[in-house]
Amino acid sequence: MKDLPKTNLTDLEAQLQSGRYILFFTADWCPDCRFIKPAMPEIEAEYADFTFIKVDRDENIDLAAEMGIMGIPSFVAYQDGQEIGRFVNKDRKTKQEVETFINGLNKN
Repeated sequence: MKDLPKTNLTDLEAQLQSGRYILFFTADWCPDCRFIKPAMPEIEAEYADFTFIKVDRDENIDLAAEMGIMGIPSFVAYQDGQEIGRFVNKDRKTKQEVETFINGLNKN
């Protein structure tokens, strides 16, 4: 998983112009983020048509605010520069819930 350096929404959207991406908003101090983190390599392998990008919420606090990310862990999906879905809330997420979210995207 690639780490996103500190950025803003305009620059981020420019980076996401071509391809399929899932942004994983997380923070080191977040227990629910640590809960899903061990499952992420499996999820990435299963959905290899997406590029996964880890976004440190604290480092990118302005970006998270611009995107309306108030709770973590959260996932936002893009395809060819357009947001195609989001799984954003403050709840702990299971591997199954994340897979269900991504499976829903693949129907688009």
